[in-house]
Amino acid sequence: MMREKVLIIDDTPANLNLLSAALEPRGYEVFAAPGGEAGLKIAARVRPDLILLDVVMPGRDGFAICRELKADDATREIPVLFITARHETAAVLNGFRVGAVDYILKPFQPEEVLGRVETHLKISRLTRELQARNAELETEIARRRSAEDARERADARLSTLSSREAQRWGLAAFIGRSRMMRKIMEDIERLHHFSQTSVLITGESGTGKELVARAIHHGSPRAAGPFIPVNCVAIPAELAESMLFGHLKGSFTGATSDRKGWFELADGGTLFLDEIGDMPAALQAKLLRVLEDGEITPVGAAQAKRVDVRVVSATNADLSAKIASGDFRQDLYFRLARYLVETPPLRERPEDVPVLAGHFLEMFSAEMGMTPPALTSEAVAWLTSYAFPGNVRELKNLMERALISSGGEPIRREDFQVLGAVFAPAPAGRGGKAASAATADLPLNLEQAEQALIQRALEQTGGNVAEAARLLGVNRSRIYRRFPQGADALGGSNQ
Repeated sequence: MMREKVLIIDDTPANLNLLSAALEPRGYEVFAAPGGEAGLKIAARVRPDLILLDVVMPGRDGFAICRELKADDATREIPVLFITARHETAAVLNGFRVGAVDYILKPFQPEEVLGRVETHLKISRLTRELQARNAELETEIARRRSAEDARERADARLSTLSSREAQRWGLAAFIGRSRMMRKIMEDIERLHHFSQTSVLITGESGTGKELVARAIHHGSPRAAGPFIPVNCVAIPAELAESMLFGHLKGSFTGATSDRKGWFELADGGTLFLDEIGDMPAALQAKLLRVLEDGEITPVGAAQAKRVDVRVVSATNADLSAKIASGDFRQDLYFRLARYLVETPPLRERPEDVPVLAGHFLEMFSAEMGMTPPALTSEAVAWLTSYAFPGNVRELKNLMERALISSGGEPIRREDFQVLGAVFAPAPAGRGGKAASAATADLPLNLEQAEQALIQRALEQTGGNVAEAARLLGVNRSRIYRRFPQGADALGGSNQ
């Protein structure tokens, strides 16, 4: 550990010797200057941790030397203690006025000087530590503020994108003739007339839960109000309360201005809480209180504010399992699920797939300035057999790629570029418990199954490696790794 440095500036040799003899045994590194000018040079060179300064000296006095020390960035923060025989009040006040931290009168006791030196060095150390910590905090606050601003900008962009996506889809997520889709449309229509009722939407990813929420909002008396979508997974724990309920300026470090939370921004409209099953446990109790009272209390505020907000939430998680494990509050579930809407996976309503596929073809063809091509019978047969793990979202993307691949010609089975699509028809029955005929005979060993599937694709394409790779949605190299001899063993072509 480096020794702390003390500089003594005094034109009296006896004082220099006495102070040096008192300080050095205490472990300080002592520097002595026999006058003001010499003291300034030493201070600039060694940057001492503390300066003991006489007032009455030849040439410039101690007050002038202290002013110069405090005017220099390199020495401004060094604590200066005056040691002088001038005891008049005006001199003492002048000492503090020019920047000294203490004023010791001669004749002095070495123990008194040591005590004051130790005290001011400790204060100086603590000050430096506090400044360093404050700098770290300011950096962290700036980082978090930047992250929060970035999240808000991203939320705004995502909200805009979601809104545009909803406009592009229209009621595409609800298109179909299945009983399940008729039930959803009836639910949405019913909820238009109960605009205070909170709604929980459940279903797999890609089944259109946000579109259902938007349809509930836009068909209700709240349509003129805002629709605020929030992804609960993206809420940082340390900012969660502020982001939901807002805060007042100065309520915590970094709160440089008042800010409205999502509840207040959604006043008069709908707050959509997506992935509600992943909301932090600490926030669940606060959300429950707001839902029960209809009031929010911004961070730092003494008074609560009333808000008129309909909460629509959504999840693809099994909330009953989360409740059983203690990860989700049962009372919050009952408050959110005043009415429950279930969006079914696409594999459970295969009769809707051709209708949806035709809708997406028309939509994308219009965007590309093309005439919608027809779907061949084999393409329709494959679409209605495919499991669609990504649900309606996957079908939409699949049809866009197929339209591009077909170049406007009738869409064939080969235009569907899906990894493993050739061997992934929908499982029989609700929930997918029965294996399909196409996969029932596959080995359970993953490597053996992949080899069998590649061989099947090669057989279907007459050994054409490029076509088999396109059919499987993989690179040719993956086929060659399984069949180093290429397609020769099958009597096919590598072109």
